[in-house]
Amino acid sequence: MSLERNTLGGATSPYLRQHADNPVYWQQWGPEALAWARERNVPILLSIGYASCHWCHVMAHESFEDAQTAAVMNEHFVCIKVDREERPDLDSVYMNATVAMTGQGGWPMTCFLTPDGAPFYCGTYYPPQPRGGMPSFTQLLHAITDTWHTRRGEVDNAAASVVTELRRSSGALPAGGPPVDVTLLSGAVASVLRDEDRNHGGFGGAPKFPPSMLLEGLLRSYERTGATPVLDVAVRTAEAMARGGIYDQIGGGFARYSVDAGWVVPHFEKMLYDNALLLRFYAHLARRTDYALARRVAEETAEFMLRDLRTGAGAFASALDADTDGEEGLTYAWTHTQLTEALGPDEGAWAAETFAVTQEGTFERGSSVLQLLADPSDDARFADVRARLFAARERRPQPARDDKVVTAWNGLAITALAEAGATLDRPEWVWAAEECARVLLTTHMVDGRLRRASLAGVAGESAGILEDHGALATGLLALHQVTGSDEWLDAATGLLDTSIDHFADPDEAGSWFDTADDAETLVSRPRDPLDGATPSGASVTTEALLTASSLVDADRSTKYAAAAADSLARAAVVMQRAPRSAGHWLAVAEASVRGPLQIAVSEDSPDSPSELARQARRLAPGGAVVVAGLTDSMPLLADRRPIGGVPTAYVCRGFVCDRPVTDLEDLRELASR
Repeated sequence: MSLERNTLGGATSPYLRQHADNPVYWQQWGPEALAWARERNVPILLSIGYASCHWCHVMAHESFEDAQTAAVMNEHFVCIKVDREERPDLDSVYMNATVAMTGQGGWPMTCFLTPDGAPFYCGTYYPPQPRGGMPSFTQLLHAITDTWHTRRGEVDNAAASVVTELRRSSGALPAGGPPVDVTLLSGAVASVLRDEDRNHGGFGGAPKFPPSMLLEGLLRSYERTGATPVLDVAVRTAEAMARGGIYDQIGGGFARYSVDAGWVVPHFEKMLYDNALLLRFYAHLARRTDYALARRVAEETAEFMLRDLRTGAGAFASALDADTDGEEGLTYAWTHTQLTEALGPDEGAWAAETFAVTQEGTFERGSSVLQLLADPSDDARFADVRARLFAARERRPQPARDDKVVTAWNGLAITALAEAGATLDRPEWVWAAEECARVLLTTHMVDGRLRRASLAGVAGESAGILEDHGALATGLLALHQVTGSDEWLDAATGLLDTSIDHFADPDEAGSWFDTADDAETLVSRPRDPLDGATPSGASVTTEALLTASSLVDADRSTKYAAAAADSLARAAVVMQRAPRSAGHWLAVAEASVRGPLQIAVSEDSPDSPSELARQARRLAPGGAVVVAGLTDSMPLLADRRPIGGVPTAYVCRGFVCDRPVTDLEDLRELASR
């Protein structure tokens, strides 16, 4: 076998394709590449990154595009390039190894493996010349090569030790934690509130990431308890982010994170998953508080997703790059002079004051990232200036887009658009969510099983992982509730049944693996229950199970409810000890403690939703199950008829139901009880 060429040109990942012209003989991960390493008896150089990663591009330009460096790589290693977004299973395994060896992780990730995939040396970015105590990349390559040939026994022992530790640390969470009840939730929320940054909003210091799932959990806690201090924390953080530079004040949508504690200067990449999760939260905040800023941000974030991330087929691309032509902020930052050129002297000066653009600048080379520290007094002028600045910005070079369609992140987008569209009276968002769902179910379902990603309508080879099944199922269940269509419910329950059959740990009730039992065997089968930048596969699957248990027939309801309860019980220890790493778990647990709340509106006509049904969606707390339709059209409406010929709401909590109501005020009281 000889693979002495770069094989990334046929990849379905835009990130891998970016490296197709490197002089490195890059391979995709697969049995052929591993077999080639065994045949040559050389180590594997595994490089993991993603398309919108700034330092991934830097290392690629410095080292992977350099012919001399590539020659060393090709001679002594089998070089494999992986897109972490397409293969989160590989990323999880080797990130755990990197953290175990170095105490920290990040991307680009650089790992050296035996031909069997066992890691023996891991790191992140390496410079082309020695710098800051780091060896140069070529120095590292020569050192690894020498060690491989002269101290092979030490390499094998180190690799075996790492694999043993990886397998030990990927065990299930301990059973027997505290009960999932109001005491646990109150303690978790109190712990989170103590960590608030009262000066800037949010939690912790720089770099500061949007705590979208934690905010959703806090908002659900407020809905249950009425505790205004909890709401105040959510609102302070929501406002700080919405007014800061992390939010695109001109085009809408959020950047990945802020490099400072005050939300001023972002790392400019825009991720689909961040914006989907934040759309869900801001829309929820808007319907609960009538907070005008929250509604505006929700609307602009949805518009950003539909305008800038939507693919021609109707699904959503993964991200916009942090860089434009190799420079961060080139598209987004402004100087006084640039504002004047775009708007004229008077409007330019007004825009500089409105958007906190200073003479010295808040970013690089005297430029500023736009902020909106206070609402402008003239709404019409503000709208005109924003529109003109957006038009001017569109004439600038634009960041590249990663067109890869990731199942899980599109599932999050479906959920957000369906819920926000239904509660903020934007039916076009619900329609867009339906179109996205159809793309996923037709393109990403291959031979009855879910794939992780696609590009240009072609599904990749990577199998869907647990988060793909859970996030898509949650989105489909949201669509079923909003539209009443059984096609979404049927598809969602199919995904949940697959999850139970292939991802649940048969020996540890309530614990889940992130890869299926029939997926590729790695050195360790990943299992991470903690919520990170996105909900963990376990927590989002638990959300889907809990929701579905209220929407299906009795036999499946019992099965799904038991699986959700087991999962929450297993996660109780995380909510108790590390609640900031359990934001989505907290949101799901809040829904569970409330029953979950179920509102079924029996309609008198199939033509259009009644006002009672529309208000039910606005009044229901996060995580509630809300359906509307004709009598007997679904399990929650079995034998439930409109009383007196008018729409009637049936409200239940778990297995306990209140009296049916036809009056809006009565419904309001029951929904908030």
